[in-house]
Amino acid sequence: QVQLQESGGGSVQAGGSLRLSCAASGDTYNMLCMGWFRQAPGKEREGVASIYTSDIVTFRNYADSVQGRFTISLDNAKNTLYLQMNSLKPEDTAMYYCAAARGTCGDNWRLRAYYNDWGQGTQVTVSS
Repeated sequence: QVQLQESGGGSVQAGGSLRLSCAASGDTYNMLCMGWFRQAPGKEREGVASIYTSDIVTFRNYADSVQGRFTISLDNAKNTLYLQMNSLKPEDTAMYYCAAARGTCGDNWRLRAYYNDWGQGTQVTVSS
């Protein structure tokens, strides 16, 4: 089992930036695919970005709504996942969760059920 702890959320004005972090501990060798999800009040939890890394390649996926504004990255030495969020919009307001899966992401990266472990979330609020 992997324990995940998010941090870095907060309140910013539209156009601002935030960087979220997700520290992983436990059976981290099982982590292959890491993802960020978000859930706004009254809405379904949606996939924001995912990353799969190996010794040879790195694959990233992004939701259309954040493509070009958000960047997902992974520091394996620190077992920490990041989400750099730029040009934030009010519609980015949500609770953000990181998640870990034992698969390789692929076409399943958007599916909540694909992920084995979840963090508690960190709130991001963007004001206009």
